Amino acid sequence: MSSVSFRSVTKRFDGDVVAVDHLDLDVADGELLVVVGPSGCGKTTTLRMLAGLEDVTEGTISIGDREVNDLSAKDRDIAMVFQSYALYPHLTVGENLAYPLRIAKVSKAERNERVLQVANQLQLQELLDRRPRQLSGGQRQRVAMGRAMVRQPQVFLMDEPLSNLDAKLRVVMRSEVAELQRSLGTTMFYVTHDQIEAMTMGHRVALMSAGVLQQVAPPDELYRLPANVFVAGFIGSPPMNLMVGNIVDTESGNSAIASGSAVLPIDGDEHPMLRQLDRSRPTIVGVRAEHIQLRAPGAGAPATVRLVELLGAEQLIHLEVDGLDLYTHEVPNEYGSATHRVIAKTHDDVSTLSVGDVVGVGIDVGHLHIFDRETGTRAAPTPALAT
Repeated sequence: MSSVSFRSVTKRFDGDVVAVDHLDLDVADGELLVVVGPSGCGKTTTLRMLAGLEDVTEGTISIGDREVNDLSAKDRDIAMVFQSYALYPHLTVGENLAYPLRIAKVSKAERNERVLQVANQLQLQELLDRRPRQLSGGQRQRVAMGRAMVRQPQVFLMDEPLSNLDAKLRVVMRSEVAELQRSLGTTMFYVTHDQIEAMTMGHRVALMSAGVLQQVAPPDELYRLPANVFVAGFIGSPPMNLMVGNIVDTESGNSAIASGSAVLPIDGDEHPMLRQLDRSRPTIVGVRAEHIQLRAPGAGAPATVRLVELLGAEQLIHLEVDGLDLYTHEVPNEYGSATHRVIAKTHDDVSTLSVGDVVGVGIDVGHLHIFDRETGTRAAPTPALAT
C-alpha cells in the first residue's frame, strides 16, 4: 500500500490542448479517492498519467516516496481495472485470475494459493472452471477485479469499471467495491462520470472541470459546502437552484432574494450569514431542491406548478416563478444548472401537487448558498458558520 501525490501536473496534447492544468492532489495511504466530472474534464487523462500510459508534460507524480514520471507502467506496482472486462475468452476464470502471476513467473503453488484467496474474497470459488461467456456481467467484473487483486499492488486504478453494467447491478457492485476496498485497505484511485458512484463510494471526491481541479472533499462537505457555482451545479440530483440576484431588505424589514423582478422571502434574518455578507457585490444565490419552502398561495413568491415527477418516496416539483433570473453556466451542458424553473423536492408525507396549481415559494436562511457573481466562488456561508 502507498500514497499518491500529484504536484503541479500538466498534460498538453499537440502542444496547445491542455487536458490537465497544474493539478495538485494527494491520495492518502489506504484511501478510496473518486475523481468525477463531465466528459473531457481530464479525469481519465489524470488516471492514465498515474498508470504510466500517458507522459506528464510538466510536474511530478509520486507513488509513496518514489517519483514515477520516468518509470514504465509495469514498474509502477499498480493494477488497473478497465471499463471493459478485458478477459481472455479461451481461459477459465481460474486461469484468467492466475494470468498476471504466470507472466510474473510466480511459482505454481503460490499462484494457486493467491487465486483461491481472491476467489473466496470475491465469491468466485464456484466459478473457477467456467469461461467468461458463461458468466453474468457482475461476475465478469468481479473476475476483472480479482485479476488486479492477485497482484497485490500498491495502488488500484479503476477507470469507470461499472459503466457497462445495468442500473440495478451497478448499485450492487458499487457497494461491493467499496466494502472490498475497506477490507483490503489498499489505496484506490477511482474514475467515474457518475456522481452517485462518487458520493456513495469515495472517502473523498475530487471534482474536475476543463482540466482544473474544482474541489476535493469528503462527499458530505462537497454537497453542503460547494466551493463554486460549478460544483453546486454538478453535485446533487437535481442540481442546486441558482438565481442571479442579491439579498435585500424589504419594506417590512425582513430580508429577501431579489432576482429579476421576483422577490423570494427569507426566513431567519438574524443568521450570521446575512450579517457577514457584503451586499454591495453582485451575487448568485443557491438553494437545494429539498430546502425550497412551499407555502400557501399569497405567502411567498407566487409560483405555478409545471411538472411533477414521482420518485417513489419523493416528488420533484418544477415551479415557474414569474420574472425570476436563473443562472446558467456560460457553456451549458447536461451537468449544469440549465433549467429555466425552480425545482423543489417533497416527500411522500406531503400532499402531491398537480400541474397548474399555484403555490408560494420561500427560503430558509440556514440553507442559502451565496456565490460571488464575478468569480463564481463561494461567498457564504463559510465552513465555520455551516457546522
